[in-house]
Amino acid sequence: MPPPHSASIRLQQYLHTTRLLRSIHSALYYDQNTGMPAAGAPWRGEQLALLATQLHERQSCATYADLVEDAAAELAPHAPAAKQRNLQLLRLELQRQRSLDPQLVAALALAQARGNAIWQQARQANDFQAFAPALEELIRLRRAQASQWASAEPVARSPWELLAQPYEPDVSKARLQELFAPLKHEIPPLLERAAAVPAMATAATDLPEAVQDRLCGELLDSWGYDHRRCQRARSAHPFSCTVGPDDFRITTRVVNGQPFSAFLATAHEWGHSLYEQGLARSESQDFPWPLGEATSMGVHESQSLFWECRVARSQAFADQWYPRFSAGPGRDPWGDGHRFWRALNPMRPGLIRVEADELSYCLHIVLRFELELALVEQGMPVADLPHEWNQRMDALLGLQPTTVSEGCLQDIHWAEGLIGYFPSYALGHLISAQLTEAMAGAIGPIEPLIAAGETRTLQAWLQTHVWPLGRTVNGEELVEQVSGDTLGARPFLNHLNGKVEQLLNRT
Repeated sequence: MPPPHSASIRLQQYLHTTRLLRSIHSALYYDQNTGMPAAGAPWRGEQLALLATQLHERQSCATYADLVEDAAAELAPHAPAAKQRNLQLLRLELQRQRSLDPQLVAALALAQARGNAIWQQARQANDFQAFAPALEELIRLRRAQASQWASAEPVARSPWELLAQPYEPDVSKARLQELFAPLKHEIPPLLERAAAVPAMATAATDLPEAVQDRLCGELLDSWGYDHRRCQRARSAHPFSCTVGPDDFRITTRVVNGQPFSAFLATAHEWGHSLYEQGLARSESQDFPWPLGEATSMGVHESQSLFWECRVARSQAFADQWYPRFSAGPGRDPWGDGHRFWRALNPMRPGLIRVEADELSYCLHIVLRFELELALVEQGMPVADLPHEWNQRMDALLGLQPTTVSEGCLQDIHWAEGLIGYFPSYALGHLISAQLTEAMAGAIGPIEPLIAAGETRTLQAWLQTHVWPLGRTVNGEELVEQVSGDTLGARPFLNHLNGKVEQLLNRT
């Protein structure tokens, strides 16, 4: 234990206050998307801009820089690797923060809050022209942010790569294109094969909201939901949010005509929350340090996709939950557990990313990745986005939306300036597949465990091998450390091929 007035203790106390401010930001964001009245958006924008300005000042000022350097000087020559890594990450983020103009920080926070509010109205009204100026402003500000960040980076990166670093440390366009190329090549033929599986009837489209809500609650309770530390609510776009070391929030939404949407979104967001709850934060004082944060958004997504796709969409899980779902509408629209499983795995390309099946999902991400590059680095005007979206979706998935609400307005991410975020979703599928193979190699096939209700065994393996790593590694390093192999697309494509074969052989 360091002495009470040591530099590391003073730095920890400083970081704790910074984390408190960030948690206030998280709480305001959660409220903005779940309970805030629409008319409150301008004031909320000012609140978030004020917090963003204060956080930037706190994370870039000379006092903080001195604390970091004093703590570094205090380290013994052979200090634990964790302490050295914490300081390395703090220094990198300090340089990024110090490279930013405070006026840009405030302007970006206002634009993000404004973009969120305008997007919600524009999406509901199916009006891209109402949203376009907000998106243009966000892209302009994010380009400026990338330009300023460039001086802080240890290696040269393109503007898009700079914007992606907070989500996926060390990612490059070239590496993503290498990982995504097999998906673009092999998934379309798989979609054609899956089209031979007879489509399920949509008789269950009237599953009442109250039934869906109850089923979501039962799922969470069976997966370790702690009502003292967790909360769930509704939002326009499902998300997970960590407000404090013992305050975890998730949201979902009920979609008309989609009886599994809320249930699968709950499984997905709870996967995110389980990861947050399993990070190396054994005590509240651990919460401020970088090593107590998620490895990357790709690893984060791998955890949510594991619970949604590998567990909740499995045949074993469908057999367990079929009686509960079939009792909901007062009749049985499926007939048996196998047909219910097929309904959970439609394997049909659709327009909406968050409703997409495992097979087509990554092509939705490739679409957004390529459009982001076009908007940020290749000079594509925002006005061309609806047309380009439709053309590229047709090329990738053979579909064209008839409205912008089904097309380029469907996601909230660009409305909040989150350029560089989308590829993490596809990386999550690849990472999840490779980690699942490693898990099965260690504890045996996971379907028998799911059938036996032993999901805590799956959690325990992740808690031991994945969650504690935090930011000691980046996403690709985590995969190699846990699985013994370099990250690649093959385990995921093998999984997709296996599921299509299973569907074809049991129709």
